[in-house]
Amino acid sequence: MVDRAGPRSVVVLSQVIQAAGAFTYLAADGVAVTVLAAALLATGQQMFYGSLFALIADVAGVGPKDKAFAVVGMVRSASFGAGTLAAAVLLSTAGPTGYTVAITLDGVSFVLCALLLRFRVHPMAHVVPPQESKAQSPLRDRPYLALIGVTFLVGLATDFFLVGIPVFTVEQLHMPDWVPGAFLGLITAITATCGTLAVQATRMYKRTTAVVLSSGLFAVWCVAALATVLLPSAWRIPYLLVTTLIVAAAVLIFQSRVNALAEAAAPPAVRGRYLAAFQYAFAIAGVAAPGVVGLFQIAIWLPWLVVFVCACLAAWGMRKIDAKLPQHAVAASL
Repeated sequence: MVDRAGPRSVVVLSQVIQAAGAFTYLAADGVAVTVLAAALLATGQQMFYGSLFALIADVAGVGPKDKAFAVVGMVRSASFGAGTLAAAVLLSTAGPTGYTVAITLDGVSFVLCALLLRFRVHPMAHVVPPQESKAQSPLRDRPYLALIGVTFLVGLATDFFLVGIPVFTVEQLHMPDWVPGAFLGLITAITATCGTLAVQATRMYKRTTAVVLSSGLFAVWCVAALATVLLPSAWRIPYLLVTTLIVAAAVLIFQSRVNALAEAAAPPAVRGRYLAAFQYAFAIAGVAAPGVVGLFQIAIWLPWLVVFVCACLAAWGMRKIDAKLPQHAVAASL
């Protein structure tokens, strides 16, 4: 759809579908309508992420897109934090009515987003060079498939932090219930304000090297976080706050460079389907992360070992595919 109709039209449609899903929740009175609402929201969300980055690239214009993707990442982190806080306030003060208010505001926000995109966003035309006009498939592009696989391995570490830290701190280390919220608040604040700084700090590195660096930081974080079990209880909270800074740096470097790498490595004629396929890396990581967290039931060290191995494999894999990806995408000049 992106390659044929353009990314803006698809992103607008995704907002309309999500709005329909939100408003369907308001009318839900049983399982069938609730499932329909959930399906509409899920469809719209996947359509959104499958087309958003192509739209960002068109709006950003000619040249490297690293800073543009970093800015969007900052806004997204800030918005997730604001949305979570707003929902918490509504549900804690308004009771069951808060759900209705939250869902209504959600639906309205999707409608406003669709209108803003349709009338206020004017992307540059995506020009396909004649020599690039032949359609290709990401399923037959082995280096790009490998990039998706490496991105999944790094993305798994990011999702493991979000899902696993509450389990690790509260259930495994018996810390107070407020601790995970503090760590998640810290990383949200950092990712919402420092995305462009991460691009600037890694400007001398190739995009693949930046991903390798972020993978290495995730591996270091796994070892450092697991070492918490060896510390006295009084030291654990400040120590884990420091380790959160490590994972925040890893997330910033990874997110600020990998999307630009994927966009630049995609053939212009089929950029839409390539970037949509690239989103499977994050979708699969989101599905796999809770399963990794479940390994805490076997041993406290096992999930950390799995994530550590995945991060090391990601660093190794990115080094292996560096020369096989389009070099203009790998070595962008920022």
